[in-house]
Order: sequence, then C-alpha cells, then structure tokens
Amino acid sequence: MNNKIVRVSTLCVLLSASVFAQQRKGIMATPNELSEVVISDSKFDLPKEKSGKVIVKITAEDLAKKSGQSIATVLSAVAGVEVNGNQSSTGKNLSYYIRGSRSRQTLILIDGIPVSDASGINFEYDLRLIPVEQVESIEIMKGASSTLYGSGAAAGIINITLKKGNTKAISGSAYLNVGTQNTAVDRNYAPAEINEGFSLGAKGDKVNYFATLNASGAQGISEAAGIDFEDDKFSRVNSLIKVGLTPTKKLSFDFFANFDRMKNDFDYGAFADDLENYNTSNQYRVGFSPKYKYNNGELVINTSGNLITRELFVFGGITNYKSRNTNVDAFNKYKITNEFSLLTGVQYQFFEMSIYSEYTAISNTLAKFNVIDPYLNLVYTSDFGFNINAGARLNNHSDYGNHVVYNINPSYNVPGLPLKILASYSTAYITPSLYQLFDTYSGNLDLKPEENTTIEAGFEVQSANNKVSLNVVGFYREEDSAIEYYSNPTTYASSYFNASGKYNAKGVETAITFAISNKLNLNANYTFSQVESKAVNNTFPDVTANLYNAKHKINASLDYQFSDGTYFGLTYQYLDKRDAFTGYPPVVSVLDAYQLLNAVARYNLVKDRLIVFGTVSNITNEDFVEVLGYSTKGRNFKIGMTFLF
Repeated sequence: MNNKIVRVSTLCVLLSASVFAQQRKGIMATPNELSEVVISDSKFDLPKEKSGKVIVKITAEDLAKKSGQSIATVLSAVAGVEVNGNQSSTGKNLSYYIRGSRSRQTLILIDGIPVSDASGINFEYDLRLIPVEQVESIEIMKGASSTLYGSGAAAGIINITLKKGNTKAISGSAYLNVGTQNTAVDRNYAPAEINEGFSLGAKGDKVNYFATLNASGAQGISEAAGIDFEDDKFSRVNSLIKVGLTPTKKLSFDFFANFDRMKNDFDYGAFADDLENYNTSNQYRVGFSPKYKYNNGELVINTSGNLITRELFVFGGITNYKSRNTNVDAFNKYKITNEFSLLTGVQYQFFEMSIYSEYTAISNTLAKFNVIDPYLNLVYTSDFGFNINAGARLNNHSDYGNHVVYNINPSYNVPGLPLKILASYSTAYITPSLYQLFDTYSGNLDLKPEENTTIEAGFEVQSANNKVSLNVVGFYREEDSAIEYYSNPTTYASSYFNASGKYNAKGVETAITFAISNKLNLNANYTFSQVESKAVNNTFPDVTANLYNAKHKINASLDYQFSDGTYFGLTYQYLDKRDAFTGYPPVVSVLDAYQLLNAVARYNLVKDRLIVFGTVSNITNEDFVEVLGYSTKGRNFKIGMTFLF
C-alpha cells in the first residue's frame, strides 16, 4: 500500500484527535447524536459509535439535496463505490464496483431483503428497475458480509429502504420533472426526459400504509457511440403498496407488493448501432414480515417472493427469460446482558430460471438450486470503549454442499478522545450463477465457487457537536477461483471457467464532513484502489482484473442553505484513467481521466406545499468516455416540482 498515503492518514488522525478532544470538553451529546443508529453490520440497532464499520447512510434529506439524480449516480458519489454506466444513456445497463470488485460481489437489499435476477449472468439485481422517488434511505457497507447476508456479499452490500407511511394524518405528494438528453457533441435542449408520479400514505396507532405510482421516459441519446446513430428509448413504470399492522405493542406485521416494468432499446455493442433491439423486463415482488418483541429480544421473519420475466429482441429473434427467487430469513435478536447481544438465524433461498428462444431451451426443472444457511452473530459492547462483532454462517447449498464463512470485527473508542479504531477479518463465498452453469453455449457444470477474504483497518473521528468528522480505512481483498469468461476468436466457442491463481484488490478510503457554519457544509471523499492478478489462465487476466477500475477517485460537495426553504448545492467528481477493452482477443485501451461539475438549487415556493428545483449536470460539457464504445452525457438541464398535500 502507498506509504505516503499511510503517513498522511496517520498525521490526520493525530491532528484530528487533538482538535476534537478540545471541542469535546464541556459539550454533551445531543439527543440526535444519541439516537443515531446503524443496522447493516449486525442487524441490531447499534449506536454508531459502537459499530466496528464505517457505514455510509444516505438519508431522505441527502436524497432531497440530490434532486434529479438516479440511484446509480447517487451511489457513485460514495467513497469506494462506482456504478459504471451512470453517466451513459438512461437505458444503459449498469455494473457495480465496490473497492475494485465486480457486480457479482455486491449484494443489493431492499428493506433488508436480498434481491437478484436468477436468470442474469451474475445473479446481479438491475438497479434501473427502482426509481429514486420510491427510496427513503440507503445504507452502504463495504467489506465481506456473507455471515449476515449470504452468498454474493463478498465486497459489500447496498441496503435500499423504500418509503412508507410516516405521518399520522393522511398525506401525499405528486411530482413532475423534465430534462434534456445531450452528449457533449450533440446538443438539443428540448425536453427529452420526463419523470412523474404520486404517493399517498398515513400512519396510525395500529395501521400504516403507503402507495405510490411512478413513470419515467427518456430518449435523445444513442446507447452506442457513433455519428448519426439512432436515439435509443427508455421507459419505466413502478407501483408499490406497503401496509403495516401493529395489533399490540409487541406484535407487528408488514406487507408489501410491487410491480416494475422497464423497456429499453439497446445497440449491437461498442460503436455498433441497431434500429430494433430492445429489452423488456417485468418484476413482481411480494413480501410479509412479522415481528414479535419480548423481554430483551425480538423475533423477525422476513419473507419475499420475486418473479422477473424478460423479453430480449436481438438479431431478429426473441429470447424469453424467466426467473424466480424465494427468500425466508428468520432471526432472533436477544440481549443477554447490557454488554452481550446474540443474533441467531436461518435463511432459506430458492432460485430457478428458464430461457427459451429459437436456438436455446433451458428448463427450470433443471436450472435451479436452493440454499439453507444457519448463522449466528455475537455483539459485545463495553463501557470502557472496546467492542467486538463476530459471527459465522454455514452455507448449505443443494449442489455444492457445506461451506463455512465467518467474520470478526473489533473496534475501540479511545477514552477521552472522539476517536474510534476499527479492524475486521471476514470471508465470503460466491457460487456460480444458474446462467454460468446451464447456458447452452458457454455454461460449465464443473465450475467451482469463488472464495473471498477481506482485511480492513482504520479509524473514525467525530466532534461532539457533529460539525466535523473524518474516517480513513485501508482494505485488502483476495479472490480465489474467480469465475471468468473466454471466447475463442477463431472458433467462437465460449465457456465460463475458474481462473487458477488469485486476484487481489487493495486500497484506502477517506471521507471528511465539515460544517463550516450553520448554513454551509463541505463533504469530500477520496478512494485509492489497485487491482492485481496472480491468476494463471489462457485468457487475459490482467485486463479482466482491472477492467474500468480507477486507481484514484475524488468526490466533493458544497451545500449552502440560504434559508429554511432555499438550498444550493455544488458537486465535483474526478475519476482517474481506467483500462478497457473491446473484442476477442481484446484490444486494450486506456480511458482518459475526467472531471464533472454539477449544481442543484431547491426552493420552497409555497411553504410545506410546493417545492421546485433545477439542476445542471456536467456544467463544463466535458467530452469523456465512461464505457468504451458507448455514448456519455454532456451538459444537461432538469427542472421539476413536488406538490405536498
């Protein structure tokens, strides 16, 4: 790891601890501080200072300051996270990179429940299905999390919490925003994107409910980069209903049902236009979560069913995909003493898929498996500053048998100083997807699971009045038996296989927030990540290991609250050069670094009734490449309003 970065980080902690210690004297924590909790690292409601992880939480207030942005763009502003494709055309497929990982190593949760597409190449969930307007908050936890969340959480988790009824009176909202769709070269400032929707909800002593309907549409940019290429369209409709019942103070029931429909045009590939290709996805999700509280404990059962159908029209033919996922996660949270809390649980997951076309037939009677995982997690919190979070999970896979993963995560709050030192060691386990096993042309039934090990260490400091906070975390992740793809350029034969050898990713993340005044706030983060390959195979390990991974990334934002109803924000992003390739064998390219400057303004036109906003993205109209061979957005504008009732 870069010695200069380590020395600078050490200096930062010494100076910060000294300054914050002076601020702490004579200052008591406010009720808001004491109530700040995180749940992703233990499933317990832990005070933030007792957590052994640096967990990023994007609140409803934070999302309001990012009006006009998609979930993918919001996530890309987090240290250590990059959602590749978020700066491309609206319908461009997305890839998730946490700390130099790949999409299959990041697990998406919705309201704490894992979601995936069992017919997808890597089981990854398509974030394009969710409109940001349905989201209440997002928690991002980096590092292996398979002990609590199962296979797929090797590099981190993204837990998206959807909105629900939260006011005692019936309330609702309606919104409308329109924007442009331009590249840096082709500019047309006529409206080409529209987002609209409404919601209704209420919260009573016994019942709460929330319902919303959202629609989006965009056109104006070709997915593939080229001259005079056809614009590719994107449309999406989302509906969600959530109902909560609380018959007694100890017993509660939560229900949800949602439907998402997305259609997007797409091109043949990099630099290759097409006039007809399209993808249509339909998602149906239902769930039921009873909770029972008792003395010193709580029993929770999260259940969900997920059905996704996709119709892919390409090369003049239609391929139909269908996937089904069932999840039941039952766990008991018990506070043994004031210091010790124990979580015990068992999770059942079932996956199946089918694919049918003129040339392919994969039946769900063959392409399916299930997983039953018992797990436990112990949390110890002391009154002298030492805390530890440790757990283990036994993966019981119907095809791959038993496998144990575990984690240990100690932390220490230094007495007399606002300084928390943390470390963790965790393992993870990723089984091949159904597509990688059963695909007609490239499937490989002899694939082995991928294994991951992650080590991290760092510190966090925060002033007692929450005006200044700083965290620095160093990490190292090692992958063994990574699943790769190879296509022979002569015979066109292709296959998934396990690379012999190892991949590793290492780096440092640091983030700082500073309340310059009651109205002005500064937030910034920096990520250094380096991906290396020790794999031995007949393909191109160094290219696949470093694909689109930027060694250096910087995010910064400046927020100014002119008054209770007027807000202005400015954001900056720098992404270093990255490796990319096209073709087989690959033609390697190095993509230039780029910088983006964005602005947003919000104004409460009618207090607590009508809010208007405007955004400008890529203010300097920088012409850059995000994904090789695909279009990238230039300067664009968006205006919108939200009516509250």
